[in-house]
Amino acid sequence: MQKTKKSFMLRVALPLVFVLAWLGLSGVGGPYFGKISEVSSNDQTTFLPASAESTKVNEQVKKFQEQSSIPAIIVFESNNKLQSSDFAKLATVPSKLRTISEIAGDISPAIPSADGKAAIIVAPVSASASDKLNEVFNQFHHKIDSANTGINYEIGGPASFSHDLIGAFGGIDVTLLLVALAVVFIILLIVYRSPFLPIIVLLTAIFALSGAILIVWHLANAGIVQINGQVQGILFILVIGAATDYSLLYLARLREELVTNESILAATKQALKGAWEPIVAAGGTVIVSLLCLLLSDLGSNRALGPVGGIGIAFALFAALTFLPSALLLLGRAAFWPKRPVFDNKHTHTSYQNQHPFWGKVGALVQRHPRHLWIGTSLVLLLCCAGILQLKASGVPQSQLVLGHSEARDAQALIDRHFPGGSGAPVYIIAKQSNYKTLADKLKKIDGVTAVSIASKDSPSGTIPLSSNSAQSTMPAYITTLPTQFAGQLQPTVKDGEVLLEATLAYASDSDQTQKLIPVLRSESRAVDDSAIVGGLAAIQYDTNQTSLRDRALIIPVVLVAITVILAMLLRALVAPLILLLTTIVSFGATLGIAALVFNHLFKFAGADPAVILFGFVFLVALGIDYNIFLMTRVREETGNLGVNNGTIKALVVTGGVITSAGTVLAATFAALGVIPILFLAQIAFIVAFGVLLDTIIVRSLLVPSLTLEVGRAMWWPSKLARTQGKK
Repeated sequence: MQKTKKSFMLRVALPLVFVLAWLGLSGVGGPYFGKISEVSSNDQTTFLPASAESTKVNEQVKKFQEQSSIPAIIVFESNNKLQSSDFAKLATVPSKLRTISEIAGDISPAIPSADGKAAIIVAPVSASASDKLNEVFNQFHHKIDSANTGINYEIGGPASFSHDLIGAFGGIDVTLLLVALAVVFIILLIVYRSPFLPIIVLLTAIFALSGAILIVWHLANAGIVQINGQVQGILFILVIGAATDYSLLYLARLREELVTNESILAATKQALKGAWEPIVAAGGTVIVSLLCLLLSDLGSNRALGPVGGIGIAFALFAALTFLPSALLLLGRAAFWPKRPVFDNKHTHTSYQNQHPFWGKVGALVQRHPRHLWIGTSLVLLLCCAGILQLKASGVPQSQLVLGHSEARDAQALIDRHFPGGSGAPVYIIAKQSNYKTLADKLKKIDGVTAVSIASKDSPSGTIPLSSNSAQSTMPAYITTLPTQFAGQLQPTVKDGEVLLEATLAYASDSDQTQKLIPVLRSESRAVDDSAIVGGLAAIQYDTNQTSLRDRALIIPVVLVAITVILAMLLRALVAPLILLLTTIVSFGATLGIAALVFNHLFKFAGADPAVILFGFVFLVALGIDYNIFLMTRVREETGNLGVNNGTIKALVVTGGVITSAGTVLAATFAALGVIPILFLAQIAFIVAFGVLLDTIIVRSLLVPSLTLEVGRAMWWPSKLARTQGKK
């Protein structure tokens, strides 16, 4: 009776508690799928380190402005020179725009270009309106259209770029999730040919994601972590991909055990015994790798550490609690129509015949290990050569959004008729006593077209101080304003400091401007050692420099952390080093191929430095997962069969599940491509291609071949290094 009660508790009651608990958690966390965007920000300034110079400028600029704002630049262009009648119509636009409640400050009059074919109007948009830019821009278009100017126009500037980003991330809550789940479901349906297993696995992923989003939302709402659309999208994909991977590993082990165990409870115990260690080790490796991002100085990178770690932790818990519980309650019926049959006479065929394709792969590896590891290594190293073409030092903001971008179109018009930096100046905060000397110094710098100083007395908010006549394309009346205002207007002085604005000849996100920022800083400090330089261009420069610093620091830390975890898991030193080396070579080959694809197929303008960092963290951590799945089984089988036969058996019995898991993970990350953001599209390709390369080539051929070549020394200094058996 006692035994029956205990069996009931383990077979029914405990699994039911786990299932109901996850259902309850999903019921609470599910509604937060649509709310997480409320606590997400895509403002670059909020992610910069406090020590960054542009961060300091961003804070101090506020004391010179009545209200914090970001400029929207309306660019009007005509095929012919604009006439006085055209300017009369354009003069009505500012008054119409002033009725928009989110306008923060004075709107400039229509400023004509030197060639007379274009004009710009700069309208400051309240920084607090960032969460409703769609509505603001709809009002912009409505008001401008109602002026009936008859002149084509585009809206550009920093406000427009923010608007484009919001539009690009608009589908991240629903579209990305549905695409990822649909892809996973189709692949699982093909792999298992069962209507039930894909649903159970997807429920595991959805429940894990519900719990993760619930925690992340509250952390972000409390200001403990900062998230943006990029972090949000990666969280979705990480949890779905990881939960599916861990589920597939458990399912494969359970199917094996159901053949040798009549009792579903006994099979579950054995499956958990064999699967929990590699699953926990794999998840732990990813969590530790992600937490290394806490060393980043960029808030967007740093946020992904705990956010991704929380997601992976929930994926682990769901795969080891909900999935086994649901399968235990359903029994063999969950595998219908191909239910595993208990073989009470132990007449089941050999593992090679149970996995015919992988049996052939195993035989190939066993016959030619040296040829295979040398050949695959040479191919991977050859692919690594493509890294020399990788352009990952930064990308113009105008290229961040793929497809149509009104901000990019507007910037093209600005570049055609005005100095590229019009409307998005570089800010210099300096001592009042030095500003005239500093302005004279700045105007002599190649690439600076005009310098002005903030003044609340001026209708435009600034007083022009000087212009570089050799570089300026601004109309004459703009460059002669200082003489008109001499003795009439006074600059705004706060705490003994003034705000200078330098208009550059190039767009704020161009390579030329990025090279100018350090020049402006050094030249400014040559006049005033307390001067600091900021603005949109400086923010991008500081972001890129911080990303490069993060990459140099975090990648070595991740390598050390993973090596330690592998050594503890495999109880050896040689195997972890070899596995890590193969994963690094695989990552290098992936970057090499990615560089060729980005440059010559997709024609991308470049890549953010963080692409390499994120790609490394995901590929190395997730790539090691598959080696963990393989090598923990190799270790298990080597103790019974020796290195040679144990390695081949492990390769054959894990080949199908690991390749399926890799395919699912690759397809899941590829789903990031539905979000038209350059960074996410590049991460999608790098991780998807890298995972497939790792599972098909590295894990299937290179690692088993190296294991056979190294032999018992692979497990040094553990006891397995002394196990007798064929090499």
